Amino acid sequence: MSTPAPRRPVGSHTPTSGGLAKAALPYVDAAASEAVQVYVSNSRGWALPAGDPAQDALFRDGCAARGVPVFIHASLLVNLGSPTPATVERSAQTLAHALRRGRAIGARGVVFHAGSAVDAGHADAALRQVREALLPLLDETTATDGPLLLVEPSAGGGRSLASRVEHLGPYLDAVDRHPGLGVCFDTCHAWAAGHDLAAEGGMTACLDTLVATVGPDRLRLVHANDSKDLCGSTRDRHENIGKGSIGEPAFAELMAHPATAGIPIVVETPTEKHEGHATDIATLKRLHP
Repeated sequence: MSTPAPRRPVGSHTPTSGGLAKAALPYVDAAASEAVQVYVSNSRGWALPAGDPAQDALFRDGCAARGVPVFIHASLLVNLGSPTPATVERSAQTLAHALRRGRAIGARGVVFHAGSAVDAGHADAALRQVREALLPLLDETTATDGPLLLVEPSAGGGRSLASRVEHLGPYLDAVDRHPGLGVCFDTCHAWAAGHDLAAEGGMTACLDTLVATVGPDRLRLVHANDSKDLCGSTRDRHENIGKGSIGEPAFAELMAHPATAGIPIVVETPTEKHEGHATDIATLKRLHP
């Protein structure tokens, strides 16, 4: 008898407007999500709301009862490599807030974008800033058994500190490969940064390079998104699974790769209410070997 393939729970980025548990849990059920990612602050703002303890408890307990792992995506404004000191300070505060909120809702990880040096002459200083900002947060969250921080490579362009997966090597080295820093792999970002995932074996090769660069246990979350654009475009425009330029065969490779075994996979694809995410979740489950 053959051994069944390790389960890869598939879910989606989930809306929370109107209350974390009140909004997210019905969405999780309707979309048949097996994993959930949420914002705990404005995705494009710096405000850091305290959260509602009652909703936090209902959400945490509801996800635990469903066996659904939880992840937080930090504000898209976070950029620890910025040449603007106020942006770096606000970015660090935003990550600290997300980690606190993550402990309150039982999150496994907090996703943040790798960031950009913005200016050509700022690259070395940008990685020093990453080190100075991240190490205290990483030390604290590991000491308190809190969520991991998960760096997500960008789509490229704009003096990105990490876009192609091999760029994660210097990024991790900047924080001495701290055990509190994991990786979130986004298929659309990798495609936009120049990894030809649509070529036969392309997704497999990209994931092989990722593991060779960061190690076998650093990948903790996957964002599965097709793309509206061509490979290497540096444009981050998501499309539904199999409907974009990456194509369904690449996602079959994703679902079969040893690096994703047991790793939650979240879609951030276009949707009307829950219908689009339900379809994409079902597609990825169908592609599971």
